[in-house]
Amino acid sequence: MIHARWDQFMYGFYPSDERWRVDAALGLLGVAMIACGILRYRLYIKVLMMIGVMLFVVFLLYGGAGLSIVATNKWGGLFLTIILSFGAIACALPIALMLALGRNSSLMIIKGLCISAIELIRGVPLISILFMASVMLPLFFPQEIVIDKLLRAFIAITLFQAAYLAEVARGGLNSLPVGQQEAAYALGMGYWQTMILVILPQALRVVIPGMVNSFIALFKDTTLVLMIGLFDFLGIVQSATTDPRWLGTALEGYIFCAFVYWLFCFSMSMYSKYLEHKLKVKSF
Repeated sequence: MIHARWDQFMYGFYPSDERWRVDAALGLLGVAMIACGILRYRLYIKVLMMIGVMLFVVFLLYGGAGLSIVATNKWGGLFLTIILSFGAIACALPIALMLALGRNSSLMIIKGLCISAIELIRGVPLISILFMASVMLPLFFPQEIVIDKLLRAFIAITLFQAAYLAEVARGGLNSLPVGQQEAAYALGMGYWQTMILVILPQALRVVIPGMVNSFIALFKDTTLVLMIGLFDFLGIVQSATTDPRWLGTALEGYIFCAFVYWLFCFSMSMYSKYLEHKLKVKSF
């Protein structure tokens, strides 16, 4: 069953003659992730680079400018899970940092807005946010305005992840001594210079385990998009096991699915340990 359904597990319903675009997009994404781990650029440059790569990947997958358009309802399988999870990670991180800085801000309006956003999103389960984005959000727009379902799900997952990452990042910010910020101000640095060049690099280095833990949880939580009609990797496997031609093969399908999820999550865990060793993060 796995051999017969392999293409569908990997590509979903993507047209067979256009699957080279999926291979190229995933290859480009892998090269960008390796480059972020090797190149010694500042964090914000790496985040901007990943966002730029993700935008190009979406263009390559969707089409336009000479490429045939492939509607998002044909996206699925493992590549959809990768795009949703890693794309949400790249977009959620800068939002989370802004929320964390806003929550620690001395400006009461900004602090109040950031606290409200974080606590509101963290106070509800992801499935409710996905249903809100899929069912309720279109009701607030005129009928002629149609927002793609996959885009709505992506925004919902990104905001949900950003709220949790904001608290992880805030823990790193609060762990630093006040003298770091005072010393930067004494050298003539402004607020944003201090945060970007002094505070955030140290804070994020401390919270690497917590952030990677959130990334792993997000990768597994993408399976919830099945509830709003998007067939990710687990959804494709589950639909294959209900095919009358493959009755009795559910165990093999779910074991294969579990192994793939474990492989990705274990790889992220090992990469986290590599970063901790590379940056010499102390364990207390």
